Amino acid sequence: MAKVAFIGLGVMGFPMAGHLKTKGGHDVTVYNRTAEKAAAWAEKFSGKSAPTPAEAAADADFVFVCVGNDEDLRSVTSGENGALHGMKPGSVLIDNTTASAEVARELYAAAKEKGVDFIDAPVSGGQAGAENGALTVMCGGDEAVFERARPVIDAYARMVGLMGPAGSGQLTKMVNQICIAGLVQGLAEALHFGKRAGLDIEKVVEVISKGAAGSWQMENRHKTMNAGKYDFGFAVDWMRKDLGIVLTEARRNGAKLPVTAVVDQFYGDVQAMGGNRWDTSSLLARLEK
Repeated sequence: MAKVAFIGLGVMGFPMAGHLKTKGGHDVTVYNRTAEKAAAWAEKFSGKSAPTPAEAAADADFVFVCVGNDEDLRSVTSGENGALHGMKPGSVLIDNTTASAEVARELYAAAKEKGVDFIDAPVSGGQAGAENGALTVMCGGDEAVFERARPVIDAYARMVGLMGPAGSGQLTKMVNQICIAGLVQGLAEALHFGKRAGLDIEKVVEVISKGAAGSWQMENRHKTMNAGKYDFGFAVDWMRKDLGIVLTEARRNGAKLPVTAVVDQFYGDVQAMGGNRWDTSSLLARLEK
């Protein structure tokens, strides 16, 4: 059993911290900007809450963070009362936020200055993956630190991999989001075409999902998309945030991402339709507008 802190109890962090307590059997203290949510977590999982990230992190062996973006991450780690101010030498800061590779490298250096280790560890699998403890975790950092942290991360993961040095986890998550953007747009266009052609979508998907066109998105989202329901997972606002990170990195490294750039604009159209909190499969709604 390890002493663990978890900072950020959103739709992902709340169940992830719960798995660290119940499945991992760790001693968990949480912090959330909204104290009521931290108190609710502590009551549900018989854990503890703290009033600041630094106090949550005090004496912890592993400190997990899962917040919204780069600036949120800087605030709860190196800002006033941030976790790094409370962490003990030799402890490990594990960031599950989807953020930039730049901030991951920045925090790696800041942690080292304090005698603390750092792993960037963004996740994929959505809210359902977090609730079921079946996330894919893409890590960047030092191998020895990763091996120390992996058994703890396993509490909420189905797959955990070290992708390279600091920032590599975030870069891998960018690859993941590039794939998803293209797949969802392709599925949206396919369903739209099938409907306009007068086909029975359920019959079509039953056949083509068993062939080369099959994907997780097709298996898990085609029914809700066909029904015009878009309340099943990762929100458009968050996808646009992620794609913004991707496109910024592509400008830095020279990668050409024409499809990703166009799909990002399509998600902007969905936001303009009022679909900010719809899930990412709502690209179909744009075509059917």
